[in-house]
Amino acid sequence: MSIRAKKLSILFVPALIVLVLDQITKYLVRTNPGLHRVDVIEGWLALNFTKNPGMALGMDWLSTPAISIVAILATIGILSYILYTLNKANYAYLLCMGLIIGGALGNITDRLFMAIAGGYGGVLDGHVVDFIHFNLTIGDWAVFPYIFNIADIAISTSIIVLLFFHRKIMPIEHTSESENINEDQVDETVHQNETAIVSENE
Repeated sequence: MSIRAKKLSILFVPALIVLVLDQITKYLVRTNPGLHRVDVIEGWLALNFTKNPGMALGMDWLSTPAISIVAILATIGILSYILYTLNKANYAYLLCMGLIIGGALGNITDRLFMAIAGGYGGVLDGHVVDFIHFNLTIGDWAVFPYIFNIADIAISTSIIVLLFFHRKIMPIEHTSESENINEDQVDETVHQNETAIVSENE
């Protein structure tokens, strides 16, 4: 397997795994009323089936079709950038981006087809299925009041990793200026070595 083929596998295999897991879990929760409201760990974690017409974390600045279009265009843009920088990308970066692409595709799939499956709209009208609810409360304060899904977990985890380890993970851009500086440093080192050799011979 060539290096390029290996890099593409590291990018797309995690994306496919996240997409499949996301859609399977959403289908199971959506089609089983017994899973719509379930305490998994009482006071900590529950299944709470909801349909989100807006963006992540309950934001609804735009209409559902507009959000769907933005999500599709953003995913295409991100994927285009990944492929453009593929030669410079390391495996950790591609793994993270694969998880992000898979998560984005999972939620986009909902936006494209859920309205048709649910009979409440057409393409782009779909609401994203959310069901994982971290329902821990301290007093009257909900620690994390949002409901999310497998796709959201993949996206959020990857973004956190990229933020914390971006110096090691992000593709390195080599500029002509830095190359010139390196060449100057090499020339200076060679000159110093030559001077030292001459001095020793004298």
